[in-house]
Amino acid sequence: MMLPNTVTPTNPLHPGLPPMSLAYLIGFFIVIAVFVIALIAFARKVLHKHREEDKQEAWEADAPSAENSSAFMAASMQGVIERLRAQEKELARLHLLAQERAQESERLTEEVTRNMPTGLLLVSATGAISSTNPAAEEALGMRTLRYRSYKEILGAESELTQMLTAVLRDGKTFQRGEVEHMTPEGEIRHLGVTISPIFRSARAATRVAAEAGTIPPTEMRVSGALCLMSDLTELTALQKQIRWKENLAALGEMSAGIAHEFKNSLATISGYAQMIRSESKPGDTRDSSERILDQTRALTHVVTEFLRFAKPLEICYETVSMQNVVDKVAEELRETVQNCVVEAEGSFHQLPGDEALIRQALVNLVRNGVQAATAASAAPAKVTITGSLEDLGGRKWQRVCVADNGGGINENDLPKIFLPFYTTKSEGTGLGLAVVQKVALQHGGSIEARNREGGGAEFLLWLPLRQDPLPSPIASRAARIN
Repeated sequence: MMLPNTVTPTNPLHPGLPPMSLAYLIGFFIVIAVFVIALIAFARKVLHKHREEDKQEAWEADAPSAENSSAFMAASMQGVIERLRAQEKELARLHLLAQERAQESERLTEEVTRNMPTGLLLVSATGAISSTNPAAEEALGMRTLRYRSYKEILGAESELTQMLTAVLRDGKTFQRGEVEHMTPEGEIRHLGVTISPIFRSARAATRVAAEAGTIPPTEMRVSGALCLMSDLTELTALQKQIRWKENLAALGEMSAGIAHEFKNSLATISGYAQMIRSESKPGDTRDSSERILDQTRALTHVVTEFLRFAKPLEICYETVSMQNVVDKVAEELRETVQNCVVEAEGSFHQLPGDEALIRQALVNLVRNGVQAATAASAAPAKVTITGSLEDLGGRKWQRVCVADNGGGINENDLPKIFLPFYTTKSEGTGLGLAVVQKVALQHGGSIEARNREGGGAEFLLWLPLRQDPLPSPIASRAARIN
């Protein structure tokens, strides 16, 4: 069937295409254009967003947000703490090193102090001994000196105590002083001391002014005293022996000639007195000549003893048996003295020396003891000779003690009894003990006199068992002259 003849519209742009297809094509292009525009806008937005995020991340990296500030601060604090811990470890290491060095220095100081040959006493301002060393303990004859008062150790009235008190109180300084110290055993020692004050740390200007004398030292506070001491006992005894020898030599040279001439004069007087006595009849003249003869004999004895004392001793060294010498001396005095008992005990040894001189010295000592014991009539007179072997300073010594039970020796006379011509007896010459001293010195020994605790006196004669070129200092301490 044929449709009616209709007119179909045509596309003016493309006449061959139907009109509907053109509309679809236009719409398609519009959609494509919109999509492209939207895609471009979306891409720009996404790109912008990425840029913003990059900026945000960069900003967050450069300037952390409030939430990341705590973490940043914590991290910073942790770093600081780690550095502080490292510094603390370094400081601990340095402190340990400094402490070790201080301990080493302290140990070195203690070693030096302990091995010093000079005695050291460090006294605090309160008077307590804060530091000492073995040399000081040896010099003072005491142990455990630390933390004790120096007045208790040395005695409140001792010379060393007074010097320390002056240093602590007035800031005085004593250099190269010499004092006597008595040990707890009663031994007197001669000490050389140097004592100086220890001041608290003061400003340099004050210290310089004090040293210059513009301000008194008492204005600087004394915090203690440093005392350095040396035992001069052996040296003092040795010097005393040397002085004795020098004095004896000088005395002998000066008086030997005078005594010889005096002896010749006495011989002349005695000769004339004997002639007068022989030519005179009994009466006053004969009696006077007898008195002259008695006095000349006494003076001749004094002069003989003095010449024996004054002239140099010529020692003929031989081996002397002290046992035989002591036995002979004791037997001789037993026969001559009836009212006194003479006893010998102990051990006596052989030694080099002059037997005649040693025997003379023993006779003088025993006779002196017999006279002292006989003068004391309260008890039976008795003299004891005691021998012993002593080891002092690596040397062996024969110690001979002659003791009596008399009245003792006056304390004021003790330092003088060995002086020539010093005597407390009405008929004494004062040369007996001086001769003993000279014999002891010539043999390298010494003599000591002291009173006994139970009464009476004793003389200690020290003789070496072998002769050395020089006397030993340690022996002089044990055998010093009181």
